Order: sequence, then C-alpha cells, then structure tokens
Amino acid sequence: MKNDVKILLAEDDVNLGFVIRDNLEQRGFIVDLCKNGQEAYSHFIENQYQVCILDIMMPKMDGFELAAKIRGQNTGIPLLFLTAKTLKEDRLRGFMVGGDDYITKPFSIEELICRINVFLKRSGTALSNHVQKIEFGKCIFDYDNLMIISGEQEIKLTQMEADILLFLYERKGEIVKRTEILNRVWGDDDYFNGRSLDVFISRLRKLLAVEPQVNIVNVHGVGFKLKVAR
Repeated sequence: MKNDVKILLAEDDVNLGFVIRDNLEQRGFIVDLCKNGQEAYSHFIENQYQVCILDIMMPKMDGFELAAKIRGQNTGIPLLFLTAKTLKEDRLRGFMVGGDDYITKPFSIEELICRINVFLKRSGTALSNHVQKIEFGKCIFDYDNLMIISGEQEIKLTQMEADILLFLYERKGEIVKRTEILNRVWGDDDYFNGRSLDVFISRLRKLLAVEPQVNIVNVHGVGFKLKVAR
C-alpha cells in the first residue's frame, strides 16, 4: 500500500542499502537509494523528501558533510544517521550538524521504521497549528520559521530543537519531567532517546547564551525548567 512518503537513503554498503530499501518499499514507502554523499545531495536538490536516512562513512561526501549541506537548504526535514560509530563525540557531532536522531548498526528494520514513524507523526501533527513569535527577554523565538532572533542575528534551529523549546516554553517556570518531553517530542521515552534529549538540551543552552535572561535549568533526576526573567 502506497503512503506517498518519500525517503532519501544514502548508504554505500550495497547489500545493506538494498535490504533497507526493499523492506521500506514493502511497507509502502518510496525510497531513493544513493551510494555516496555526493549522489545523495544531488537527489536531495532535485526532489522533495519527507525523511533523510544518512550513513556516516561514505565516499565522496560523508554523512556529516551531507547533513550540513542539507540543513543549509532545509532546516526542518528529519535527518536520521545510520552509524557503526558508538563514540559520544561522533553522536554529538551528528547533532551539531543538524541531525535529529541516530541508529547504531546492526539494527532491526522494525526499529528503523519505528524511528521513521516518530518523525512522520511529529511533522504531521505539529505541537501547535500556528505559534506567534514568542519574546524571550530581548530575543524572539520564531517557532514557525525555526529560529531565535537576537537583534540582527538569526540563529537557526532544527525542528527537534524548536519542538523541545516550545514545549518547555508552554510550561515555563515549571519542572517538566524528562519522560514528558520524550513522549511529546519523540513519542517514546526509551534510554537512547533520553541520551539524545541531553544533547539537544546542551545545544539549546548554547544557542540561548545570547540572552542571559533565559535559562534551561537541570532538575537532577527529574527533568528541566525554562526560566525567563521578567
């Protein structure tokens, strides 16, 4: 059954690429398989996709560089890394270039499809149909356009970063439990999503450093609180 969801798959392992593509197509997805980052970027420029699945170690252009180039064109499309790397530094780099999630090889097709469905659910049912620009001290949080505006500076956000920040803002001054954020944004509060959340919170703190009146406070063992000074 066709669902009209088009996926860009960049994977240089021919056998693995075919297996992933065939399994996704059996479930109704439309998949363009590319064998290197350069080819994948050309396909991205020429087509419209709902999700990008990117291997990290690829010839001609690796997944990190490819993700950065895609983010330069589209800040909202979900980016999922396929990686054999388990080092925290590699995962952090993936998030820093705009990745939304990662899945470590070897993985099951069921797990991959679950991650894809979380992305699709999030993009199909936005946290809010329309959000006015929100004033953060002297900054403006523009959720619809995925940015924080500070004077003449425009700080780009990924969709995941904007979703987390909006949820914290909706509960500003309150302690928001980790499980609440994970279920709201990821649709699942498993261990690996929890580690991803920590990385996104760390990145949001750095992005918000331009406004000292705004702070995301860690409540140890419980969750987070967005504090906005009046």
